Amino acid sequence: MEHHFADCTLDDARLTLTRSGSAVAVEPKVFDLIHLLVRNAGDLVTRDRLVDEVWGGRIVSESAISACIAAARKAVGDTGKAQTVIRTVARRGLMLVAEVSDEAAGPRAVAAPASAAAAQRIRYCLSEDGSAIAYAVSGEGPPVLRFGPPSLQDLETEWAYGLHRSWISPMALHTRYLRFDNVGSGQSGRVLRDVDFETEARDAAAVADAAGFERFAAVSYSGGCIPALTFAALYPERLTRLAIVGGFVEGRSRRGAEVAPDALRGLIAEGWARPESAFASAFAMAYFPEGPVEETRQVLRMTQAASSPEMMLRTRDATNHASVAHLLGQVRCPVLLLHARDDAVHPLSQAQKLAVGIPGAELVVLETTNHVPLHGSPCWERYNRTLAEFLTG
Repeated sequence: MEHHFADCTLDDARLTLTRSGSAVAVEPKVFDLIHLLVRNAGDLVTRDRLVDEVWGGRIVSESAISACIAAARKAVGDTGKAQTVIRTVARRGLMLVAEVSDEAAGPRAVAAPASAAAAQRIRYCLSEDGSAIAYAVSGEGPPVLRFGPPSLQDLETEWAYGLHRSWISPMALHTRYLRFDNVGSGQSGRVLRDVDFETEARDAAAVADAAGFERFAAVSYSGGCIPALTFAALYPERLTRLAIVGGFVEGRSRRGAEVAPDALRGLIAEGWARPESAFASAFAMAYFPEGPVEETRQVLRMTQAASSPEMMLRTRDATNHASVAHLLGQVRCPVLLLHARDDAVHPLSQAQKLAVGIPGAELVVLETTNHVPLHGSPCWERYNRTLAEFLTG
């Protein structure tokens, strides 16, 4: 539903905010704050309710709350002095004082509840072998396809745990963002098939066809770089540009005799099936040592729900023994590499090998120890801005 106030439009289905017809980039919690005020236009929203609904009741500092309010005012074109849109009620809370209307019910309508705004539509198509592939599209703009880490994505739990606010919303603000679950995981058919990255690339082509994506950009995360680069080689006419986050050329087993045994594989075997197990938590911390802790826990819950231990082990083994070296020279589209300087999972040297091997590829080094940036990381805003600018051309 679109909510109109002042010169702003907030779309709680697409998770976008525009002002005077131009898109406004906002952090997830800033969006949530504005959405809360819009849904309660004309009513006082107390500080306690603010903390409950925007921060989930967690302990949060006054400086963080103040910064969020200041960012919300700026996003809607207001100031702390003018307060023509968001008014501070001294020692009590906030109130949205601009008149609000929505396209469905007219002026001063009661907005849809938060649960409705959090709905997503999952559709299905079939792979070449007849397996069901689940996919979903968010946002408006240039088409972008996501290659997530194989066996680690689940469309439904990603949305239910609130990760859509940080992982999907920044992309959906600028693009028509297409996500899908690999066969064997998430909402796709839970068949235990052999891991073949060319098959996964063809599955991605089937998803793109079903969604009406003819030519599009793509972004890959971690091990998703293998099917993404395979796709780039198989379908060069379809891919306009490719961003690779946390990618690599060779899996662990191909990086030389000095590589230690895969401790993370042992953590999967021992604790993947047990929620909140110490083994699974150790696995997550290896990827996200910088946190934030709550965001890391949400990622862990999603990845544990995404696939069985057997499927995870198959994917882990296939990824460890994979190499994309033979594909690099076949990539014809512009490529942007984003990689953490202190990545302990796939070292920066792997991203540098990608940059050397892919004609014209550019490398941006992120100042973080997390394998992939999380909301709350110091480099989060720069990372999202750089990614959006590249993918939208």
